[in-house]
Amino acid sequence: MKKFLKAFAATTLLSVSLVGSTALADEKKGIDVDTLDPSKPVTVKIGASNVPHAELLEEVAPKLEKEGIKLDIVPYQDYYLPNKNLNEKEIDLNYFQHVPFLNKEVEEKGYKLDNAGAIHIEPIGLYSKKVKSLSELEEGAKVLVSNNKSEWGRVLKLLQDNGLVKIKDGVDVVTATFDDVVENPKKLEFKYDNDPAIMVQYYNNNEGDLISINTNFAVDAGITPKDDAIALESGENNPYGNIIVTRAGDKDKVVTKKIVEALKSEETVKFIEEKYKGAVLPVK
Repeated sequence: MKKFLKAFAATTLLSVSLVGSTALADEKKGIDVDTLDPSKPVTVKIGASNVPHAELLEEVAPKLEKEGIKLDIVPYQDYYLPNKNLNEKEIDLNYFQHVPFLNKEVEEKGYKLDNAGAIHIEPIGLYSKKVKSLSELEEGAKVLVSNNKSEWGRVLKLLQDNGLVKIKDGVDVVTATFDDVVENPKKLEFKYDNDPAIMVQYYNNNEGDLISINTNFAVDAGITPKDDAIALESGENNPYGNIIVTRAGDKDKVVTKKIVEALKSEETVKFIEEKYKGAVLPVK
């Protein structure tokens, strides 16, 4: 009898285990679904910077839920965790970065990530409480730039366009670094070991003569790039489109395509143009 009970218990345990395994195997979460059912929306975790990325996702969320996708927006104030978390499958997608930043992350950290489509451009700006134009910068002026290497070329191009520096001939401005500066007539002093998230604080504290601030942090802090920046990057032929990023192999999945489609819709373009008034530009 004892042997029978042991055998029965073992068989029951095995059956439960197999059922559980089958349920887990059949369960599809987030980005892995092949079809969408509006009556049973699938929840998708997407990491995003607060402004404008999370705001744009919130704008399209109701439309996506009607199509069967419920967005779980995970906010980030950091530029380095979203790709790490995506690569480690803690989130399904992210939306916070431009192409040069993604390329550098993939190259340096070996992440298996893909660009699923560009949504908007955030023109980078140079700000100052000490001068009203770049021409007023004095010799030896201190220029504060973030430690985000993928932004250095953007800052240098703005300065070069205004005659303040010259980048070495033959160097791609997108990948240019401060070592590529061959002319610096005003002997500008560059400090570029600052966290991107605290550049606004430097500006508010009147530190440095010129400060580079990413538009998402500027807008989030109530700064209007179009009015407050003394130099602002153009959106024309701009290689810094902010993109939806997936793990390798996920960019063509139905969930990804639906999210990109919603963010690039005419309604979203209109929303961007009306809300951000040039601080954020839609990629058309």
